[in-house]
Amino acid sequence: MMRPCLFFTVCLGFFSVFSAQATDLVLGKPAPAYEIKTLAGKSITPAVAKGRILIIHLWATWCEQCVKEMPEVEAFYQRYHDRGVDVVAVSLDDRSDKDKVNQAMKSFSFPAAMEADSDLHRLGRIWRVPVTFVIDQNGILRRNGWDGDPQVDVTILEKTVTPWLTSPASN
Repeated sequence: MMRPCLFFTVCLGFFSVFSAQATDLVLGKPAPAYEIKTLAGKSITPAVAKGRILIIHLWATWCEQCVKEMPEVEAFYQRYHDRGVDVVAVSLDDRSDKDKVNQAMKSFSFPAAMEADSDLHRLGRIWRVPVTFVIDQNGILRRNGWDGDPQVDVTILEKTVTPWLTSPASN
């Protein structure tokens, strides 16, 4: 009699912890811990990113909308990288499709990573793509990809990111 109740309590606690992590994403509050291992083998963590704005763009080669957005993300990156903006494109493709991801990334100058090789679980369960998060120079969440329209373009990124830049844009 007691065992089913204990099992239920343990399960409820387990699911509460993991479902709460996505709800812990609050704009204006510290972003959760993460570690992204790029295809080039570099590790991106909050400590590494500190002092720069980081855009974490979750995408996949099989996602039509993602493929359409990538040139927009590149254009934004090219314009603002020298002002302290970094981008990492985290692919949800299977590890077996790593060559496909590398091929797709040849058109872009920002680094890529595989979600399977990264620790992003505190951003919540990834249930759609594209999803974009923006973390400012101090590790504060400025865009929660789960809220609002998931799509991004240069205009949306400028509205989200440029208020946190410290000097005017150079064209």
